Amino acid sequence: MTTELKKVDHSALRTNQAFVIGLNVLAFILDQPWLAVIVMAVMLVGTLFKRPGFGPLYKSIFKPLGLVKPDVLLDNPEPHRFAQGFGSMVMLSASIALLTEATALGWGLVWFVVALAALNLFGGFCVGCAFYYWLNRLNVPGFAKSPPADTFPGARPKVKANQP
Repeated sequence: MTTELKKVDHSALRTNQAFVIGLNVLAFILDQPWLAVIVMAVMLVGTLFKRPGFGPLYKSIFKPLGLVKPDVLLDNPEPHRFAQGFGSMVMLSASIALLTEATALGWGLVWFVVALAALNLFGGFCVGCAFYYWLNRLNVPGFAKSPPADTFPGARPKVKANQP
């Protein structure tokens, strides 16, 4: 088990969560499944490139304009990528359901992702991260990181890193 922590900008993660929530709620209100499909695609691409899907908006707009200040913590990036990847798979299922007229299932899955992102954004608890750490405790291959010291699995760490 590896315990080497890296600098993770939690403001980038929270910006990502805010966009996931906002765009999915907008998709539901406007009854526009294509918007949920876009959220899924951005989350999936972000997972593949190992960064928050909506992170480019944070880095190119919100951070340079000073609208969102960096919140760099010593953390493991892998659980956050796992959580985003899980969310993108739920959103893929939601997208398929919405596009095949299984709307109740599709919107239910969209709201599930909204609820998980909101718990993380507003409560500081990442359910996907907690699952990652539980899989680590079960010695599942590929889940090599343990939570930061004195941090409950899934909770936001408290140790600040030097700003990038």
